[in-house]
Amino acid sequence: MQQAQAPRQPQPQPYPHPQPPTGTARGHFPSRPAARLAGLTDRAGHLADRLAPRASAERVLDLTLGTALLIATAPAVALGALALAVRRGPGNVWELTPRTGLGGRVFTLRSLRTHRLRLDLLSRLPHVVRGDLSLVGPAPLAPGDPRAAWPGARQWRQELRPGLTGLAQVRARSGMPWDDPALLDQHYAEHHGVVLDLAILTEAVRNSLRTTTGRARSTKAHLSDTDHRLPGYSRVD
Repeated sequence: MQQAQAPRQPQPQPYPHPQPPTGTARGHFPSRPAARLAGLTDRAGHLADRLAPRASAERVLDLTLGTALLIATAPAVALGALALAVRRGPGNVWELTPRTGLGGRVFTLRSLRTHRLRLDLLSRLPHVVRGDLSLVGPAPLAPGDPRAAWPGARQWRQELRPGLTGLAQVRARSGMPWDDPALLDQHYAEHHGVVLDLAILTEAVRNSLRTTTGRARSTKAHLSDTDHRLPGYSRVD
């Protein structure tokens, strides 16, 4: 009796080796949307590679210089808070306001209720160390502020941290048409970097020194005119 032979298994057919990709041309994709998506992905990757080193350098500047300023100015901020607590009561020392930060995240901005010696700005340095603010950047806006919805502003305001000071703060006082705060914020968003941040910080310090010196001179001149004039003195004499 002959044994039944097992059925023969079909032999696999050889497949051609896949060709390596040659690029992201539209002809190498099955459809136009796929080609467009691939092109956008490549652009996003290149943009991230360009922005990551610059953003990290700015963050290093915020951490190093921000921490040093926080340590140096902490005694002055503490004395200012104590003076406000004595004069106005403990409940009137800090001002808490909601602000929109990086990526549209809302945080509570905490600052002293005084502008003497710019203690209100210096009291915000903990926000710089935490990452809510940057030393230099556009002014922090309240949630729902219409300036955040202006054409072109929505994207870069999502990508930038607001700052203690900025290009608009140091240049907008000139009153020139090209020194409009919105235009200056847009210019900073397009050219921001460590070098520009250092230049803006230097100008902010100079403006602060000019303001302090101007007040001192004004006070000195006022005391000279009022306290040292002889009886019967007139401007004509």
